[in-house]
Amino acid sequence: MSTDNKARIAEYLSRFIPVQDLKDDQDIFELSFVSSMFAMQLVSFVEHEFGITVENEDLELEYFRSISALDAFVSRKLAASVPQ
Repeated sequence: MSTDNKARIAEYLSRFIPVQDLKDDQDIFELSFVSSMFAMQLVSFVEHEFGITVENEDLELEYFRSISALDAFVSRKLAASVPQ
């Protein structure tokens, strides 16, 4: 996992989620700050910030629940996009 990616994700979330010191494993959906509109905005952020494509099969809440989950998802997608 990348500390840089985690920092970028945390910085983005901090703009919209008024929780100081959001923990890496804190569930942003349980905090009730995520609407369906924000969820789509989060997908767009991930695609543009990390240059990856979020496919329909990637639209699982578990991949977007926390900073750590998002970091793991981004890392998997980036690793899959590297030519072997």
